[in-house]
Amino acid sequence: MNADGAVGRASWTALGTSVHVLVTDGHSIETATAAVGDVLDRIDRACSRFRDDSELTALNRRPGRPVVVSPLLLGAIDASIRAARMTNGASDPTVGEAVRILGYDADFAALPSDRPGPRVVIGRVPGWQGIRLDARASTVTIPRGVSLDLGSIGKAYASDLAAEEAFAAVGGGVLVSLGGDIATAGAAPAGGWRVHCSDDSSIDPASPGEVVALTEGAIATSSTTVRRWTAGGVQRHHIIDPATSLPAAGPWRTATVAAATCVDANAASTAAIVLGREAPEWLRQAGLAARLVGHDGSVVRVAEWAAPLAAAAPGASAPNASATATSAA
Repeated sequence: MNADGAVGRASWTALGTSVHVLVTDGHSIETATAAVGDVLDRIDRACSRFRDDSELTALNRRPGRPVVVSPLLLGAIDASIRAARMTNGASDPTVGEAVRILGYDADFAALPSDRPGPRVVIGRVPGWQGIRLDARASTVTIPRGVSLDLGSIGKAYASDLAAEEAFAAVGGGVLVSLGGDIATAGAAPAGGWRVHCSDDSSIDPASPGEVVALTEGAIATSSTTVRRWTAGGVQRHHIIDPATSLPAAGPWRTATVAAATCVDANAASTAAIVLGREAPEWLRQAGLAARLVGHDGSVVRVAEWAAPLAAAAPGASAPNASATATSAA
């Protein structure tokens, strides 16, 4: 911390979501934000499915053959495959075409308030097992008929990378929140980073609600309540069940998970929404602490999820832990 004990913070919007950066040394906030901003710009150019000039768009246009990609995109796709393997396919990057058909085919802020209902075909998505990575040649091959969507894992991957690069630049404790997907690096302030848990990362972190202390690692939230759109008069959300290609319809509206990395936390929170009633046991078996919120507002805490704190300390509150999980790309 700096001499007066103040935590430095900055907030802005990028990748279609809110960005919050906190540092234990308030004097280093400009350096930290510059490092984070650089990471987010590179992630956007590599991983966005809404940019015609992104690497991911170019890859999706060339199925069936190896495509040379940057180390950044290769790393993001590798992270998405790891997430799929970790969750037994409940988090799957090959949901891209299903999401597009359902109407999420542009940056969320640009979606119309309503549109004609899509012709939905129910069935399993192609599956992550068909993706081929060649790290030595820096190539990725996707099967024909596959469109990758790295929105969920891409945002978490960006959080992890941004926290690491900001820490390398400033040398002190750093917290990075992208739409509520939170990664930390370095030593946390005394008592930990105070994280407000809610369905929506845009609300004031000082508002009433559960607050937990994060001393290391990451927290990510997936929610069906915020990033929603209407097609043919039917409301839809972005968390797709790979088994049906439709929005997940389980009992949880929000899942927040703590893990060593934001990628792992995000994969598990997405999987929890998809797995539904099986989620608590799956999380226990994985040893992941989680907070699940039902559609009726009931809360289930899993695997030693920390007891909530009474309130966030003045000047030390982190941004909210929760937000929808697909706004990065």
